[in-house]
Amino acid sequence: MTTTTAPVTSTDAAPGSPAGPGKPGRPAMPARNFWLHTERYALLIAWLVVIIVFSITLPNTFFTVGNLQNVLGSQAVLLILALGLLFPLTAGEFDLSVASTLSMSSMTVAVLNAQMGVPLLPSLAAALVVGLLVGLLNGVLVVKFKIDSFIVTLGSATVMLGLVQWMSNSSSVTGIDSALVQATVGFRGILGMPLQFFYGLIAAAVILIILTSTPIGRRLLFVGRGRQVAELSGLNVNRLRIGAFVASGLVASIAGIVYAGSLGGADPSSGQSFLLPAFAACYLGATAIVPGRFNAVGTFIAVFFLFTGVVGLQMLGAQSYVQQLFYGGALIVAVALSQAIRRQSAKAHK
Repeated sequence: MTTTTAPVTSTDAAPGSPAGPGKPGRPAMPARNFWLHTERYALLIAWLVVIIVFSITLPNTFFTVGNLQNVLGSQAVLLILALGLLFPLTAGEFDLSVASTLSMSSMTVAVLNAQMGVPLLPSLAAALVVGLLVGLLNGVLVVKFKIDSFIVTLGSATVMLGLVQWMSNSSSVTGIDSALVQATVGFRGILGMPLQFFYGLIAAAVILIILTSTPIGRRLLFVGRGRQVAELSGLNVNRLRIGAFVASGLVASIAGIVYAGSLGGADPSSGQSFLLPAFAACYLGATAIVPGRFNAVGTFIAVFFLFTGVVGLQMLGAQSYVQQLFYGGALIVAVALSQAIRRQSAKAHK
């Protein structure tokens, strides 16, 4: 007796596969990969579209070498500040004190060097110490005293604003050693870009390596995704959280030094204007390259995408307040998009 066995066809899709019963999973993969790559590079594509649109609309003013140098060469301070924010954000914390740390570090350099005659190198070292101490204080208050990072960093930011006003007597301080100015904006080499542009590139490369290719970066991500799970896995979560704030404070102080060099001094209030754009760049960057995760490359693209839009609109005749409208709107949209991407990613992994 001969038994004929029909070919067995699996109708169950693999876990996480978009294919349902009776639908093979493989045909859906090309479409899935296409949308994944589109999602990763959507911000970069949007930036290119913005450049093309403004270049066609304003060929004699926007599409020029001078404007290219302006867009790329003037955002180093914001870029470095936003990159520093990636450490606490990756660890699941907020740091609203970064702009105040920037202001206090730049004012420390200006007061010590320009007013008190302290040599440049010790003044720069003092500014870095300021950032480290602020970050350490924020981290200890959040971790040891279990206070929400939003409240702690908002309070420390306000305290620092008062200290900056006191240090400067509520006025700008000028006369910083020309060596710092020369090292920031004085030299124009490759493509006519100031050195501060290359400082931003170096900062992006270093932080990219730290967050993606070192155990510290992976542990910070693990802590940000699930603090209790990270503790059960044996990670020193408290130390990592404090370290994230210290790193944020240190990078903010570096941004303050670059800011002091670009101004040739320090202003007691202008540093606060960097806070909203920095958060907007971080959250908008989290929708690109590695969607749903704060990352250095996405933040880099976001900084210049946002500023390109602001410059183009101002060249079209928009008033100065368009910058606040643009950055504020971008922050709201970026947060909404990044949260939606995270929810979608979480569902895909269930």
